[in-house]
Amino acid sequence: MNPERTTLLELPCPFVSEKAVIRLLESSGSRQDELYERIVGGTYDKPYILEDGGLRYLYFEWGHTQSMMRISEPYALDLAYTRQMMAFLLFNAQPRRIVLLGLGGGSIAKYCYRYLAGARITVVESDPDVIALRDEFLVPHDDSRFSVVCADGAAYLAGLRRGADVLLVDAFDRDGIPRSFAGAEFYGNAHRCLCSAGVFVINLAGEETAALGHVDRIRRVFADATIVVPEGDGSYIVFAQKDTCFEPRWKWLLWQARRLKELFGLEFPSFLQRLKRCYDADRSRHVIHDESAKGVVHAPFDA
Repeated sequence: MNPERTTLLELPCPFVSEKAVIRLLESSGSRQDELYERIVGGTYDKPYILEDGGLRYLYFEWGHTQSMMRISEPYALDLAYTRQMMAFLLFNAQPRRIVLLGLGGGSIAKYCYRYLAGARITVVESDPDVIALRDEFLVPHDDSRFSVVCADGAAYLAGLRRGADVLLVDAFDRDGIPRSFAGAEFYGNAHRCLCSAGVFVINLAGEETAALGHVDRIRRVFADATIVVPEGDGSYIVFAQKDTCFEPRWKWLLWQARRLKELFGLEFPSFLQRLKRCYDADRSRHVIHDESAKGVVHAPFDA
């Protein structure tokens, strides 16, 4: 069961528009001028909500959106990267157990809850203040197949037994990807806790050098069963399979993508094109060309 709805302090947000408001985890007696100064100056240390024009945003730091929700369609995946992460359904369209590290505004969590009725979903979030805002983003209440756990994601994985069909990682703090995720042990535990056909997906947003360091550590654990999809601005979404002998069956996946588009309305054929393009580009960088390979023509892939 969830605790009672958190009472938030609502203030006008003059930095955005006349109708915009911000909602803070503060008491009604807090000084408005000091709060504004801390928010704009980057010293405010709690997550907060900005609402403007029918859109509700989660912020950790002014100017950097963590999550977005359309109030008229709260279960829609409005941010492109969240839709791309759902491409895990190409590899497992009926997961029974999903573990998601990072709650944020709950976009992926509540989408999975609504549209994957056969899945049991556990969301792990380290910041209790983020969890305190869950009702503002219509995150489902805990029940027999959905729960939000307040814990460090790395520590949770270390104690998790094998059995997750899908492990999704979309976790950030004010400094970016949590430091506890930086070691090889984290990705080793991610690999261990997946079932034999399990799928691992992580959003690596932020500074590119740091993101590429994570990519390197993922490859060491998941080997060639890894597909890295650039998202621009130095960000990447990485898909990896527990089965290190994984070899995509692209024609079957194309059929799967078309079927999933009909079921969910998301652009799965486009997701698949990106995955194949990145997979092929990565493999081509490791191919040793010899005389026998000259003149080979690869068939086009049309989604």
